[in-house]
Amino acid sequence: MSGFLEEMRRSSERRVAEARRRLPIAALERRLSEVPTAPALKLAGGFDVIAELKLRSPAQGTLADATHDWRGRVRAYAKAGAAAVSVLTEPTRFDGSLEHLREAAAALTPLGVPAMRKDFIVDPYQVLEARAVGAGGVLLIARLLRRGDLADLIAAAIDHGMFVLLEAFDAADLALCAELIRAPRPAEGTVLVGVNCRDLDTLKVEQERFKALAPLLPPHALGVAESGVASADDAREVHRLGYRLALVGTALMIHEDPAGLLSEIFTATRTVRA
Repeated sequence: MSGFLEEMRRSSERRVAEARRRLPIAALERRLSEVPTAPALKLAGGFDVIAELKLRSPAQGTLADATHDWRGRVRAYAKAGAAAVSVLTEPTRFDGSLEHLREAAAALTPLGVPAMRKDFIVDPYQVLEARAVGAGGVLLIARLLRRGDLADLIAAAIDHGMFVLLEAFDAADLALCAELIRAPRPAEGTVLVGVNCRDLDTLKVEQERFKALAPLLPPHALGVAESGVASADDAREVHRLGYRLALVGTALMIHEDPAGLLSEIFTATRTVRA
């Protein structure tokens, strides 16, 4: 495990411990009964995008300051055709919070688009936290935990009607993802498998990883290209390689017209055969 990932895991464990002290899990579970059902992934077919709200990137620094209308950006993503909106909730390196997720979910639900919690999730409690503020999905990092712990997180999400994006960085991660979703528990289409092409030690993007790992994507899950899709040309290429979605964060956050960029991506990928 990289130093960065280990740092994030330990930070996440501390946050869970503090959250459990503030709100015991029994009280959290009672809250869930009051939360409306989240929208399902809004897949148009051919190629889709999970657009991301990310206020800060460890690799590039601040992406949006305190005056930024991120709520308007989230709504723009949805109206432009995003299948879901990923919301960073990690506070120390990404300036995220559960409140961002809550507000994003409230803005997105009337538009029929789910919010997805993106964090370094290590405990089923964090899955329930996400559902309690309205999220319809969670991202789970395959190499962050042991197989049994990951299976428990997937089960917690599915039990609460949420989709899961399992994130992989190499062949071993993808083998674990394939093993996890072959189990009878996950419903078809509930679990996506993503390839993140960012090196966790250098934080640099290595786009060639998409090509190298595409043949190893589980054939029974939709593949998601993560971190290296910044343009319509990038999207066209990963679509050609067999990916059916892209998670696009920094490129959308720094773009003056994120809806326009999404339109360019959809035009490039939905009018050609993969």
